Amino acid sequence: MRSLIAPLLLISAKWTNALTFEIPSSPPAGGNKIDPTPVGVSIEFFAFPDYIEKLPLTNACLATLEDVLGAKPPIRIGGTTQDRALYDASLQSAVDYTVDSPDDAPDSLTFGDRFMELAGSYEGEVTIGLNRRLDDVENTIAAAKVVQSKVGNLYAIELGNEPNFFKSSDPIAHGEAWTAAADAASQVSWQTSVSEGLDNKQSFVQAGVFFDTESFTAENLAAKEEETGSTGYVRSFCHHFYPQSSSNANLSRLIDHADIVDGVATFESQVAAAQQLNLDFIMGETNSATQGGGGISPTYGAGLWILDYIMQSTMKGIQQLFFHQGTIGNCQYCWWQDSVNAPFYGAYTAALALSGASQITQLDAGDSRYAGYAIYDGDGHPTRVLLYNSDYYASGTRSSINITLTGIPSSSTVSAKRLTADAATVVGQEGISIGGQAFGDGSCELEGEEDRETIAVENGRAEVGIRASEALLIYL
Repeated sequence: MRSLIAPLLLISAKWTNALTFEIPSSPPAGGNKIDPTPVGVSIEFFAFPDYIEKLPLTNACLATLEDVLGAKPPIRIGGTTQDRALYDASLQSAVDYTVDSPDDAPDSLTFGDRFMELAGSYEGEVTIGLNRRLDDVENTIAAAKVVQSKVGNLYAIELGNEPNFFKSSDPIAHGEAWTAAADAASQVSWQTSVSEGLDNKQSFVQAGVFFDTESFTAENLAAKEEETGSTGYVRSFCHHFYPQSSSNANLSRLIDHADIVDGVATFESQVAAAQQLNLDFIMGETNSATQGGGGISPTYGAGLWILDYIMQSTMKGIQQLFFHQGTIGNCQYCWWQDSVNAPFYGAYTAALALSGASQITQLDAGDSRYAGYAIYDGDGHPTRVLLYNSDYYASGTRSSINITLTGIPSSSTVSAKRLTADAATVVGQEGISIGGQAFGDGSCELEGEEDRETIAVENGRAEVGIRASEALLIYL
């Protein structure tokens, strides 16, 4: 039996501090529109067939997100091993490689038609990453032709992964230093070659795929695309983001709302560069910490980061976020393996908050640990409010915050679901719940009786309490 926070504790808790958030009656003019499926999944290239064929929870948890969003979440198949992979038309299996340990990722691999048949079996949008680092454009064109024929719901093809890490010793560099200018020239050249190979002049590529915010950026690449008349090949610009290093991770900082605001703000100019070309900016690969995640990554706290990070990103115009799922059995930030993991609760709550939403606005100033978001429907009416207390709680006395909401549409009561756990450090599912429910062992379905809290409203005003490391989703 899972340990859930008793409702009486929530009622009797002594709330300290106080904030007031006013809910605007309409979203801000010129605000960014929210994609219908903002929450996506990235799967490491070599591991993708096993995610589909050996992990039942892959389809189950994607279906759970679909139930909330009303459409299948998008997936991206790529990562470091996409730039180690070559297409082999004679290969009967989906993928072929050798590793010394099942915890390792292969240094080289081949894939066949079966790989793309598995990708094509997914009914939601699919982005496929192909090799550029090995400088075999004819092989990549051959692979792209199979992608085009087998993946009916193809969104885009990526040409290379995180090229900011390419070295002079990589085949693509021909012994020269790999710079942002060299990469931009390479990207537009490959876009032309692959497009001609596919006999496809339409936008087909997700460009960029960078993990850098200094020179390998959407602004610089977009300028090269415009200069060479190549923007017609591009469907979206893409970046990768991991806020922490697995070797130097800090959970308290990860969940800090002000730090999350600052982290997303670094991409504002790149979003603007994409929007100036009427193209989307996408976070094509992201998660809590690099290299499969650090000790912070399997925690409930990482789920809180996911929740606030998604809200902040969609508000700032990032259309979709793809959370990376790495080597099976050696992946601390994964949302599932043989069971649902703690971070998935944050993704699920974000999907609940944004389902059917058109816009979102921030109610707080972004400079503290306390967050508030108002979420609007297609008619511009506020329908939900998300409140988040990112004070870090691991043990001992748990602090709390009292928040007063004003501007609530005419109503005597509103209801709410609380995302909570015994501590931010919880790993697994013990003690975690959303609206009093938890995901079943070995399944991705919520179990237990739903607990919707009732909040009194008087003259458009209501007061709620939120403890450290909790979030509250209020239905107006």
